[in-house]
Amino acid sequence: MRALEKKLIRNLWQIRGQVLAIALVIAAAVAMMVLSSGTYRSLELTRNLYYEQYRFADVFANLKRAPNRTMAEIRQISGVVSADASIRQYALLDMPDVIEPVRGLFVSLPEGTAPLNQLVLRTGKWPAADSASQLLVHEAFAEAHDLRPGDRIQATIYGKRHAFTVAGIALSPEFVYALGPGDLIPDNRRFGIFWMNRDALASAGNLDGALNTVALKLSPAANPDEVIAELDQILARYGGTGAYTRKDQLSDSFIDSELKELKSMTRIMPPIFLVIAVFLLNIAIGRLVETERGQIGLLKAIGYGDMAIGFHYLQTALMIACIGIGIGWLSGGWMGHGMAQMYIEYFKFPVLRYHITPDVFLGAAAISIAAASLGAMAAIRKAVRLPPAVAMAPPPPPRYQTGFGEKMGLFRGITPSGRMIIRHLVRWPFRSGLTVLGVTMAIALLLSTLNFFDSIDVMLDSFFHRNNRQDMTLSFTEIRPDSAAADLRHLDGVLKVELQRNVSARLVSGHVSKRTAVQGLDPGAELSYPLDMSGRKIFLPAEGVVLNAWLARYLNVRQGDLLGIEVLEGRMPELWIPVTGVSKEYVGLSAYMNRTTLNRYLRDGPVANTAIVTVDATKQRSFYRKIREMPFVAGVTSLDVSEALFRRLIQQNLFTIVTFYVLFASVLAFGVVYNNARLTLIERSREFSLLRVLGFHQREVAWILGGEVALLTFLALPLGCILGYGLVRLIVTFFASDLYRIPFAIEGSTYGYAVIAILIAAVLSGLLALYRLRELDLLSVLKERE
Repeated sequence: MRALEKKLIRNLWQIRGQVLAIALVIAAAVAMMVLSSGTYRSLELTRNLYYEQYRFADVFANLKRAPNRTMAEIRQISGVVSADASIRQYALLDMPDVIEPVRGLFVSLPEGTAPLNQLVLRTGKWPAADSASQLLVHEAFAEAHDLRPGDRIQATIYGKRHAFTVAGIALSPEFVYALGPGDLIPDNRRFGIFWMNRDALASAGNLDGALNTVALKLSPAANPDEVIAELDQILARYGGTGAYTRKDQLSDSFIDSELKELKSMTRIMPPIFLVIAVFLLNIAIGRLVETERGQIGLLKAIGYGDMAIGFHYLQTALMIACIGIGIGWLSGGWMGHGMAQMYIEYFKFPVLRYHITPDVFLGAAAISIAAASLGAMAAIRKAVRLPPAVAMAPPPPPRYQTGFGEKMGLFRGITPSGRMIIRHLVRWPFRSGLTVLGVTMAIALLLSTLNFFDSIDVMLDSFFHRNNRQDMTLSFTEIRPDSAAADLRHLDGVLKVELQRNVSARLVSGHVSKRTAVQGLDPGAELSYPLDMSGRKIFLPAEGVVLNAWLARYLNVRQGDLLGIEVLEGRMPELWIPVTGVSKEYVGLSAYMNRTTLNRYLRDGPVANTAIVTVDATKQRSFYRKIREMPFVAGVTSLDVSEALFRRLIQQNLFTIVTFYVLFASVLAFGVVYNNARLTLIERSREFSLLRVLGFHQREVAWILGGEVALLTFLALPLGCILGYGLVRLIVTFFASDLYRIPFAIEGSTYGYAVIAILIAAVLSGLLALYRLRELDLLSVLKERE
């Protein structure tokens, strides 16, 4: 082993505390890169392979009813490689283990030699070709109800009760995220997907010789917009609701949204840690060069070149980085595995393995090594430029002078120990500023993570308690006259009923368009209504449309602008309606109109396809029993159940993510504070020993060192809260999507939790540094230095 290699190992051991502190900061950055990038790659690769292997369609279309011969015309569309037809029918199920009505979506089994949206048979067998009573059950629903092949279930389809036998358990690329109508998150106990033979489902749903769903696979050169336009033209006469591409397909849009969030986390968080690591290495290696001036001069005098000296100190920085990279690889892989397990609860893939490709590890390592090299560059330049004669001479003593604060009398009343603390911090402003910056970043990171709890509380309160005050939402099998409200009011326990008309539409403004649903509400609605940006109820005028703020921003329209509305069902009119208001909502893309006006534009009478009701809590069981007997009710959603499910999943999964980032922030605070305290102890060991010799007690000396740590930490607290406020604003922007927007909300208690966590980390790092005071050798430290 060469002399410089021995010296490198000895140096690392002598400053092992600082090495570990800096390495942990680098490890946190690497772990976050591996965690987010690895999870992103695994999820994206799993999705793409699944879609390709099981032929997930590119274009989808729903319609009311079309004869099977329509498919021949659809297959002639330019760019269509293959086209499949299917039948879909919503149903109510009788599940003994659930009080509320359970909804099911029954889908006809794929047919042909190479059908689209192929199924993955997990257990059991395929339904017999001539069976009308056998079906496959989606794995998520089967797990929630402990269903196995051979079990029996009952369902009401198109007003008739049917008994079925479970033949097998299956998955589909179309339902990776099996979300029921009106649900925010999957409720696998109250909504499930079922597949059965097409002829049997057609008979049950009164669709013999017909279809109501189309799926297309396009050639790589096909133009999706042109294909959709031609497909819509064909299906318009059959009640088509407008074709859409994969990006608007419900399941895939949720997966895509999650992938975008993972990508955003990779861009925001790791750079914070790497910037701090650069500064820490700059100070640590710079201090090492300053301490070893004599050794550098001696090495140059005996023949070591500038290149060898510079590379030696670069190796020191790189060794610290490599330690951090190793820790980050291991911890990031472990955390990523935990994230993958969490995603299994959300997304139903046949297999979701957390597989990190080598380029993720190598990319994180390369960025960290580059950051470490940058951090050491100033110190290396200083070591290389030192002439041997100058390096071997003692460094010039620091120049002390009376500071501005002392001249102005600002230090009056401050104890001598307090003055020592302040003078030292002012004497080293860069290092003091870095410590404050590091702790500030740690607080900001904590706030940006803990804020998710506050934001979700606001989002849920807005959706479940302010915008929607009903107990249940009932969807009808088809549009019903307003007399349906009277039928519901006669049910025992029903307190209030309001009707809605929801239609699928494409909103157009210039060259921008967005597909969504237009909700027709009654002007005097009391259970569900939009709120303006100040939280006040918006009364829908006789003419005009109200858009939520996100949709209005996307379409680039304001109050008073004309908006094009292409209705995608019924007679499919094209309307131009003024925007009369903008609402504040955090979920989905909402557009509201007066129901009477909407029905008039559609040339329908007073009709609705949705009802919202409030029910006496003591009579809900009776209400559910009666609803099951009403053939025109396709499904029931309980808002209380949906909210409870959402909060439970948030507590289970968001807590894991928050724990990871609390750990990262604590590591950042610990590394910065401990590094500063250790450098102070090394530089002032002679001063501290002299104070001990002069009669200062060890506690008094410890107060000087600990007081410096405390003062820097307390200076960072308000700055961290301010920076955290801004970081939360940034993250809210990054995480906004068509599916949901995280509201900006930080409770006072969240600031308190973040501050307490950082104080604990700072106290621990300070105590470790103070422990080293006991190791001071007063005699050796006080010897005259040459």
